[in-house]
Amino acid sequence: MISYKPFQKMLIDREIKKTELMKRARISSATMAKLNKNEYVSLEVIDKLCEVLDCQPGDMMEYVKRSEEEESG
Repeated sequence: MISYKPFQKMLIDREIKKTELMKRARISSATMAKLNKNEYVSLEVIDKLCEVLDCQPGDMMEYVKRSEEEESG
């Protein structure tokens, strides 16, 4: 599964508020909620965030192997 923990850490490290980022990247609160819950977001969203944050997609997300419990649940 894809985790956006690096994205969350980046916001904290750079002291960027989520509301400020939503305005600058022109993304909705629903999209921000998806990022907070490690749910699917489009590449268009990733593109917007990378532009605003001046980073690469790999700086914002990481692949985390699912445990067997998660796969069967």
